Amino acid sequence: LAAGAFVSLGGYALGSAFPPSVIMLLSPRPAAAPPPPDSPEALAQAEKLEAKLMALPQVVELTKKTEGPEAEYYEARPYATYPRERAVNSLTAGALRGAGRLAIPPLVFAKKDESEAKVFVHVGRGLCGHDGIVHGGLTATLLDEALARQAFLNLPSHLGVTATLTVNYRAPLIIVLCNAIDTDVFDQFIVIETKLDSVQGRKANVSGRIYDLEGKLLVESSALYVEPKYAKLLVNSDSKHLLGVHSKPSVGMEEKPRHRAGTGEPMPMAGEKVIHGQAPSKKA
Repeated sequence: LAAGAFVSLGGYALGSAFPPSVIMLLSPRPAAAPPPPDSPEALAQAEKLEAKLMALPQVVELTKKTEGPEAEYYEARPYATYPRERAVNSLTAGALRGAGRLAIPPLVFAKKDESEAKVFVHVGRGLCGHDGIVHGGLTATLLDEALARQAFLNLPSHLGVTATLTVNYRAPLIIVLCNAIDTDVFDQFIVIETKLDSVQGRKANVSGRIYDLEGKLLVESSALYVEPKYAKLLVNSDSKHLLGVHSKPSVGMEEKPRHRAGTGEPMPMAGEKVIHGQAPSKKA
């Protein structure tokens, strides 16, 4: 009886501290409401997540491929300089931005020939459909944005619209991890890989996949993007700038540059050369 009681209590304690994922999905632990977007708590959480992002082994490895004259990739931060008065009417840059949702802007490592890209996105618990699983519509939205960036940069005017989007869900994107005692662990990073399949005039076919940090395939997608005939009337420098490509922004768009956490160094955009500790020069 004593042995049975010891095993039972030990199993209960172990299960409480590290519950199986199935139990976590059936009965997820409650989480506190996210703090207001501009509160000190939210800003501290974003800074903490930024530091975690930059320390990811995949990010560290890809960063090495952006250095030197023969660099294969460049690093970008789409929507990082989006003015607040415009972001309020944007879904992923405004309505879904904040602690517990999309707390920090995505980090992109794109090939210089714009044929492929890897996008690191942090997703919070506030993006769930079923508690503990990110809403399928949200993963489709993230894919659409990542695929659109890949397509737009290969279209003549760098503008386009989604013509078709096919999404195949392979596994759930689980937010609540088994050892989620700290509310910060309720969130996780995902990797979106995009690839240009073909481009013909005003049409671009692209494909993409979402993985977790362990390399598990979660979602597959393919899409067709078409440049509108009136696109030339809409072209301005901001379209490429917001996608993270170096271009001359309009007044106000260049404000509030983002910096890599803990370094004080500017976040480079495509075509910019960053000297450590200094902002990119206009000539660069």
